[in-house]
Amino acid sequence: MRRPFIAGNWKMNLDRVSGLALVQALVERAGNRTDLELAVCPPFVYLEAMAAALAGSQIGLGAQNMSSEAKGAFTGEVSAAMLKDVGCRYVILGHSERRQLFHETDSDVNKKLLAALAAGLIPIVCVGEVLAQRQAGQTLNVIRAQFEG
Repeated sequence: MRRPFIAGNWKMNLDRVSGLALVQALVERAGNRTDLELAVCPPFVYLEAMAAALAGSQIGLGAQNMSSEAKGAFTGEVSAAMLKDVGCRYVILGHSERRQLFHETDSDVNKKLLAALAAGLIPIVCVGEVLAQRQAGQTLNVIRAQFEG
């Protein structure tokens, strides 16, 4: 049976001091539990600091997004190799905010998924409908299309 997985996506919240305090509290509370798989996904700028704070704990580190490109002239983007280099084990892909606000398509998410897997990252792939789609009874079709895409 698969262990329950709980990941906290910080989005664009917390500063370094608050993030470190949160991670310290989580590490203390989690102890040596092996019945849960736990991860935190802070903003990119705090990944390295949180990796150090998580060292030796049961809590994994994840990123909130990544580029499908391995390297190149992509200002502001972060590659899978960069995430691995700072200690990430997980990466969130296809979050609803990325799909809605940044117009990421199912194809975009698929490219990122393949890049994450090739790099040895564990992808956390988000699927889901918006409220209007739910109210129109389109939930299953939307999720199926995202999954197949």
